[in-house]
Formats: sequence, structure tokens, C-alpha cells
Amino acid sequence: MLVKSSTELVRQQNSALVLASLRRHGPLAHTDISHHTGLASATVSAITTELEKAEVLERREQQAAASRGRPRVIFGQRRGAGYLVTVRISSDLVQYSLADYGGTLTDRFEEARNQADSSTRPFAEAFVAALDRLADRSRIGREEVLVVSISSKGLVDPASARLLWSPVFGAEQVDFAALLQPRWRAKILLSNETLLVAHAMALRMEKAGVENLHAVAALSLGHSIGLGIARFDRGGDLSVTAPNFGHMLNSSDGKLCRCGSQGCIEASAGFYGILRTAFEVPPDTIPAKFVPLAEMDKIALRARQGHRMSEYAFRQAGLALGQGLSRMVSLYENMPIAITGPGTRYFDLIRRGLEEGLGQSQQVRLLGAPPITVVPEEATLVLEGHLDRALSEMDHDIITARTGAE
Repeated sequence: MLVKSSTELVRQQNSALVLASLRRHGPLAHTDISHHTGLASATVSAITTELEKAEVLERREQQAAASRGRPRVIFGQRRGAGYLVTVRISSDLVQYSLADYGGTLTDRFEEARNQADSSTRPFAEAFVAALDRLADRSRIGREEVLVVSISSKGLVDPASARLLWSPVFGAEQVDFAALLQPRWRAKILLSNETLLVAHAMALRMEKAGVENLHAVAALSLGHSIGLGIARFDRGGDLSVTAPNFGHMLNSSDGKLCRCGSQGCIEASAGFYGILRTAFEVPPDTIPAKFVPLAEMDKIALRARQGHRMSEYAFRQAGLALGQGLSRMVSLYENMPIAITGPGTRYFDLIRRGLEEGLGQSQQVRLLGAPPITVVPEEATLVLEGHLDRALSEMDHDIITARTGAE
């Protein structure tokens, strides 16, 4: 019995390697799969035959470049093997997307949020209705949706799929597992949004062939402040974390944060913190729930025109961010930092303070500042992170369910 279980485990692991290789490189022939996975050709042949029989993979033909000779047989995911839903919860809207097993986006829509209402009941009702609508629009059964992947800024408990605290709902928690049971049988994944951004950035940089890539950080600027850190181990496996960076205590200046604490990084660097400083509002004033981009653009314009307090507000935001990042590189190592989010449109005003804050770290003074890149398309990165993590979960579950592995 032990030998049988061990054999099945190895078979499952090898099948996962094959699927992971197809995820990373696209449809491949037997020889290419063998090259990328290190598995013997006979093993690859047995796995692809089994997965094709289980309707997980499908054969395709690829014409030779010179259009002579027999076309190559390549294998790729069968798109209808299952579906996944991604849900991105942000301050002003909720975005719902549907993708197939091949990772192709097949439907998407957005619903505006009422910023004045931070209670969870209206959201919960709209959330369930939106998932039903997504399935009905695409004419698929709920049982065909294998994963629902949800993201939000804030503190999440991935094990229970519970949103513990967020800038959207405050301390009012959302239990997504309870919301979807028993009508939906899909696995529920709940992630901090900036964790997904860091995950996607790491994969992008790896694919681009960045040398000596050990880790990458993603810093999200906007209504709230988020940080994700992605690290590669010696085997090349990726692990990603999202420390509670925005609510790290940074100063004793008495600035009130949305979390209820005083002196958090976000209290200076979030949109509401910048607005409060620019208009010289007392630091213990209750933070605005939502600051429109149009209002932030006005403050930025005044800063670029030389208005002293507006300039100061952005510089103080940068200083708080830089000081926080200086602690990160001291705890970990110097790593590339990708700046994302709607706040990237003001990075020219923030940069000076950020570099000053980073320079307060001994490690930065001795080894130099980490490379910083502005990557504005945060929503695209979030979706890429959703898809990669959710599809990996689908691969594992499909192997277990359809090939008889235990």
C-alpha cells in the first residue's frame, strides 16, 4: 500500500511539473516538455497520454517553419477543462473576470461601489449576484467554475478565506466561504492585492531574463499603501508575502490612520494623508474615506506650480515610504522595487522624499539604493497574479480529481 501511494505521489508530482511547464512556456512538443521538466521522454509520453485521456490536455499541430514535412504535435491545456473567476475589490469598484483553463479571459465587468456605505451586507448580496451573472452570461454551470480568486487591500486570512480588515470595510469582516456555500463548490482563494502584484512582477522579470534575480518588491501607492515581496528559493520556487507595510508605525507625529493608530506610513503617504497635509488639516482629523483622483490631481498641479504646502505633502509622503523601504532592505536584502498603483502619476513629486528616506539606511548608504521602476498598470499585474496562482491550484485539483491520484 505504501509503495502504491508513493508511486501515485510521484506520478502526481510529475504531472504537475508537466502542467507547470506548459503554463510557463505555452504549448510544447514532447521533447520540449522533457527539456523543461527534466523528465524522461517515456515519462512525458505517459503523462501527456493520461492527461489527454482525462480531457485536461489536447493535441494540436504546429506547422514547420519551412512549411515542409509533417507538422509537429504539441500539447496545450484544453480550455474547457474548467473555469476560474477573479474578483478585485478596490475603493471605488469591484471587478469580476472569468477565464478558462487555458488562461484566456472570456468575460469581465465592473460594478461601482458606494463609497459612503462601508457595510458588508450590500456588498455581499451584490457579490453573490455578480458571480451568478458571470456564469449565466457565459452559459456555464457553477460546477464548472473550479476556483474563485478574490483580492483586496488589507489583512486577509487565506486559510479561512476571510477578509479581516480592509480600507473598504474597515474592521467589518467578510467570510467569503460562508457567502458562496453551498451553491458554489469552487475552491476560494483570498489574497492581499499587492501580494498578487509582486507575484506577477517576479514572473515578468524572470521571463525577461533578469540576471541574479533573487527577490522583487512591489509598492502600491494610492488610497491605501501596500507592499508585496516575492522571493525565489534555490530551486527556483517562488514564495510571496504581503507584510502590513502601510500600517507599520513610522512616526510619532500624531497623524491618524484609517486603521485607528497614529503615525502609520499610510497616514502620511496614502491619498488622504497627502490631502490632509496639503491643506494643513490637524493631523488627528478623521481620514477621508475616499479621495477622488481629480482632487489629487489638483494638489499635484499646485505642487508642480511651486505651492509650498502641496510640495511638502508629497515630499513627506515619499519620506515615510522611503523610511519604510529602508527597513525592508535592512531586514531582507537590496532588491528591485516596482512602484505601482494610481499614485504613480505623482511619483515625480514623491521621489525626492523617498530617496531621502531610503538613504537613512546604513545598508543603502554602503551598498547603494535598490533599483526602482514605475509600473503604472497595476490592474493588469493583479490579474496576472490571480491567473497564475489560481491556475496552479486548478492544475493540482484537476490532476487529483481526473487522474485518480491521491
